[in-house]
Amino acid sequence: MKRRVARELAVQSLYQIQMNEASAEDAVRISIYEAEHDNEAGLDLAGTKIEPLYVMELVDGTFRNKVLIDEILEEYLKGWAMDRLSRIDREVLRLAAYEMLYRDDVPPKVVVNEAIEIAKHYGIDDSGKFVNGVLGKMIKEVDTLKGKVLRTQ
Repeated sequence: MKRRVARELAVQSLYQIQMNEASAEDAVRISIYEAEHDNEAGLDLAGTKIEPLYVMELVDGTFRNKVLIDEILEEYLKGWAMDRLSRIDREVLRLAAYEMLYRDDVPPKVVVNEAIEIAKHYGIDDSGKFVNGVLGKMIKEVDTLKGKVLRTQ
C-alpha cells in the first residue's frame, strides 16, 4: 500500500472523528469504503491494496496522543491557536506531528513533504505553505521534541 494513500485515508478518518464524533474504527471503515467505491477525494488507488490496520495505526496513534501533539503544535503556530485552524489543516498537522514524534519508520523530511502535498490537495490555497511553515520549524527540533514525548510516556 502506498503510504500517501494511507495518510490521506488517515486524515479523512481523523476529520470524520472530529465532525461526526465517530469511533476511530468506524471512521477508518467509512473512509476506506468511500475510497474503494466512490473515491470522491480522487485517491490514486491504481495497483494499491488498502491495508486497514496501517491506516488504523496512524489514526489511533494520532487520536490517542492528540493532547500532547496539540500542546507541541501550539508552540509552533505563532499567532494561531489549534481551534482557529481549518479542520483539514489541523488534522494534517496532527498526523504529521504524530509520525515525526512517535514513529521511526519514516524520515521526518518525508513526513513534512507528504503533509504539505496532502494539505495542498484537501485544504485551501495557502494550506500547503502554512503546513510547511509550522512543520519546517518543528523539524529543526524534532530530536528534542521526541525526548519530550518519551518523558511524558
